[in-house]
Amino acid sequence: MLSSPSTSPARGALRTTPDRRLVDHVDRIAQEHPPIDLATCDFTVNRPDQVVRRFAPVLSYMARAELEVERNSLELAVMLPHAPEVDRYFYEEVWTPQEANHGLALDELQVRLGLSPAQTDLTTLTRKVRAVGAMAHLPGIQDVVRMLYYLTGMTTERSAIVAYRHLEDGLAELGEGALVETIVAPIRRQEPGHFAFYRLSSRDLWPRLAQWQRWLVRRLRQVSFAPVAAGDNHQKSDVGDMMIALGVGTAESSEAFVKTVARSEAELLGAASRGLEVPPYIVRSFRECLALARHRAEAA
Repeated sequence: MLSSPSTSPARGALRTTPDRRLVDHVDRIAQEHPPIDLATCDFTVNRPDQVVRRFAPVLSYMARAELEVERNSLELAVMLPHAPEVDRYFYEEVWTPQEANHGLALDELQVRLGLSPAQTDLTTLTRKVRAVGAMAHLPGIQDVVRMLYYLTGMTTERSAIVAYRHLEDGLAELGEGALVETIVAPIRRQEPGHFAFYRLSSRDLWPRLAQWQRWLVRRLRQVSFAPVAAGDNHQKSDVGDMMIALGVGTAESSEAFVKTVARSEAELLGAASRGLEVPPYIVRSFRECLALARHRAEAA
């Protein structure tokens, strides 16, 4: 069982570290946004057929992505064997419990709507993850992996903020006030604190990396970027379906979505200074998701 922020034995030690600002931030997230209590969720749906028709792909993808944080936490433990205590505090005691309850609420909603429960993988550690974990013990590599972790966190949380805002607006249009007020809005309000943690951490680490480490971060990001919970073409199609359902599947709307998601990464890694609003690899990845979703729909 995860320790609570008030009882964790590491809390006193964290108070004396150079990461005090981050610790205070994580404390504030924990205190102001405890994991959503499922007993407070009102699953009343006024127009179930319309909710399913419009948002089934959104609930399916996002429930799975949120629930799979349990596996993500295992992956982080392998890939970041020397992670700062504040990182462990964040992802073990705050982020994982919050995100897991997001997934439970969304999964319960889709089941009540007559949809299939999320099909999750909570335990598999891929060869790639194990290989990264082995290399992370080498001098200098751990900070490269940490930087990739922060960048992934930033784009993931930013995309979640935008997606939940669109979902909230869409459900409100349908008159689904209970779902908005007790499920989607509370979830959305927890995501900015996560994003801020990754942004603060990345801005602190990036200037301290050597040139070869920065080059490696950029290179690995180029060849490995994918939306969260999109490890194969089927899952990438799910991302595309979600984007289309949320109204960000056209060329213009998807471009605006990707710009919002990638802004902080573009600024940090220097893409913005080279006149690029969005790193090309992020554009390519989301375009691929949309193309795969359309191909799947045409083949059905």
